[in-house]
Amino acid sequence: MSQPLPITSRDNPLLKELRKVAQDNIAYRKAGRFWVEGDHLCSAALVRGLKPAVAVFSEHFWPQAPAEYAQAAIKSIVIPDALFRELSGLESPAQVGFVLDVPTGVALQPQASTVILDRVQDAGNVGSILRSAGAFGFRQVLALKGTAALWSPKVLRAGMGAHFGLSLLEGVSLDDLQALQVPIVVTSSHQGDLIQNIRLPRSCAWAMGHEGQGVCPELMGRASVHVRIGQPGGEESLNVAAAAAICLHASSLAA
Repeated sequence: MSQPLPITSRDNPLLKELRKVAQDNIAYRKAGRFWVEGDHLCSAALVRGLKPAVAVFSEHFWPQAPAEYAQAAIKSIVIPDALFRELSGLESPAQVGFVLDVPTGVALQPQASTVILDRVQDAGNVGSILRSAGAFGFRQVLALKGTAALWSPKVLRAGMGAHFGLSLLEGVSLDDLQALQVPIVVTSSHQGDLIQNIRLPRSCAWAMGHEGQGVCPELMGRASVHVRIGQPGGEESLNVAAAAAICLHASSLAA
C-alpha cells in the first residue's frame, strides 16, 4: 500500500473539486463522480466491489483507518481535521470518505422488477425508497424528470448503501416507460382494491408519486393495477416513503 498524499491547503485544486462534488447536489452530473462519507457507506461500496477513485482521510483518523480503504482506492489523501469538516456534509464529520465514479452505460431493463419515481422531490424520501427497493428485491429504479438527484449527497446518505446494489436511471420520460414489459402498479386513495385483498403481479413496476400531487394523470392512466392502502386511523394520506415500503413489502410476499 502506497503512502497517502498529504494536502494541507484548502485552495488545493483537488480539494476544491472534492468540496463541489460533496456539497453540490448535481455536481456529479458534470464530474461523473460522487461523494460518500463514513464507515458504513465506504464499507458498503467495497462490499459491492467498487473501486474508489479517491479515498479521503482526516489526519486524526488515518492512523486507525482500515487498511482495505486505502488498498482499494486508486489514490488516497490525508487532510487536516479542520479541512475535512469543511468538506463534510454531516454535523459530526465521519473522518473518511470516498469519491466514486457514477455508473455509466446503464440501460432500462424491460422485465426487471422496478420502482418508478414520479417527481419525488424530497431527498430523504428518495433515499428511503431506494433502501426499501433494495431490501424487497427491486433492482431497477427509474426516476422521471423532476425527481431529486439520485446521486446527490443527501440521497446517498438516506439510501445507506442501497445505491450500490441497484440499477438507477435518471431523467426518464413517460415515453421511455413504454419499454417496460412488466405491469405498472400505482397507489391511490380514491380507487383500487385494498392492497391486502389484491393478488399482486409476481414482477411489476411500482409508481411512487410527488409528495403533494401524487402520481401524474398520464402515468396513472398507464397503470394496469390500482391499489389502496387502508388507513383505519383516519389519516388522509401516507408519506410516500412509508407507502413505498408497504407496497414493496407486499410485492415481496406475493413473489
